[in-house]
Amino acid sequence: MWRDAGTPADSYYQVRPECTADVPQSKFRIKAGRTLSARKWNAAFSSEGYLDVGKTLGRIQRGGIHPSIRGEVWEFLLGCYDSKSSFDEREQVRERRRAKYAMLKEECRQMFPLVGSGKFVTAPIIMEDGQPIQDPIVLQQINLGNEPASLTEGNDAPNGLRTVKQSNGHCPLDKKEIQWKLTLHQIGLDVVRTDRTLVFYEKQDNLSKLWDILAVYAWFDSDVGYCQGMSDLCSPMIILLENEADAFWCFERLMRRLRGNFRCTENSVGVEAQLGNLASVTQVLDPKLHQHLETLGGGDYLFAFRMLMVLFRREFSFGDSLYLWEMMWALEYDPDLFSMYEDHELASEKTEESRGKAKSIRQCGKFERENMRRNGGKNGAEPLPISVFLVASVLKDKSSKLTEARGLDDVVKILNDITGNLDAKKACTGAMKLHKKYLKKAKNA
Repeated sequence: MWRDAGTPADSYYQVRPECTADVPQSKFRIKAGRTLSARKWNAAFSSEGYLDVGKTLGRIQRGGIHPSIRGEVWEFLLGCYDSKSSFDEREQVRERRRAKYAMLKEECRQMFPLVGSGKFVTAPIIMEDGQPIQDPIVLQQINLGNEPASLTEGNDAPNGLRTVKQSNGHCPLDKKEIQWKLTLHQIGLDVVRTDRTLVFYEKQDNLSKLWDILAVYAWFDSDVGYCQGMSDLCSPMIILLENEADAFWCFERLMRRLRGNFRCTENSVGVEAQLGNLASVTQVLDPKLHQHLETLGGGDYLFAFRMLMVLFRREFSFGDSLYLWEMMWALEYDPDLFSMYEDHELASEKTEESRGKAKSIRQCGKFERENMRRNGGKNGAEPLPISVFLVASVLKDKSSKLTEARGLDDVVKILNDITGNLDAKKACTGAMKLHKKYLKKAKNA
């Protein structure tokens, strides 16, 4: 139900009473006439289900999305569904996708029975060579109380505790399975730390759902696997989308945008490329600040690592971070997202036919329109994401303080002080201004 204009949305994401003093209050206000309401959202669909997404983008950019419809709107913003599809076509995609998730989850359950059990692990279950760990604490965590096929009684197990049998039918485990199992406890450790101030995660079922999705994703995208920070990105999907499979695919679409940040090698972390982009943008827009940061030894911009890695989740209240994300995605929206992202076997014939057709600029977000107008796709250069300009706008806003910093510790302290004090709307507006200025300067360079 629609609330009074200017009402904060905190009640949708309740904070545990004992944590209220430590959690910044949301600045996001539900405003009639500005925030995208259920009525306006439903009115944007034709009788067959085709979405005129251009009608909604401006409203999202101005006032965000009402929490009651946030999950389903996000599915479109992230490219889970094609705005040019009908109700029936989307239902077919949804059912096929849910079946695919069920298959992936069962594949994981066969390798480790705690997947889908309502439980999860926070201690390592295997060693680097794939051998099971016999530690009593580990064995207690994985003891389901029943006798599933992949758990067997170990004669030498202390107090009759069960030991894990390698359950993929051969020995030793293959490299992919070893790598996956090595990450399961780290996922568990991060799950119990993620959004722990929210009432939602007082329920064990919600914690295990988050662990299941992240465990399945680590198997599904083995090139990236699991890295710290992913739980922060996945958590809102669990809260907004009741169906676990829908939450998984929404998270998977978000990771399509961000997975490069999490790809690591022995010598580098993926997000370093974005930090390099941030350095280039700052050098063009605020050369004095960039020079000062370089003098302090901060030319690698590692102090901005967290902001880019988890999209400001730590700098905003929970509600405000969701508001920031949806404004970013509305500004960046590209109507071809679905056809670019969707697995070939799940794409409809209509989507296949529409590939390569010119997209309507009216159906694009404001940030995307600027890139289309200014760049025109020249030189095949991939446009920089709005997140880079968001961080640049924060740095510019704090430029006077940052240029007085005497060391990197001062820089970190100045940026830490913004936690809970940032205005999402102002940050997006600042990012758009810097983006426009950057494109103009880059074109004239």
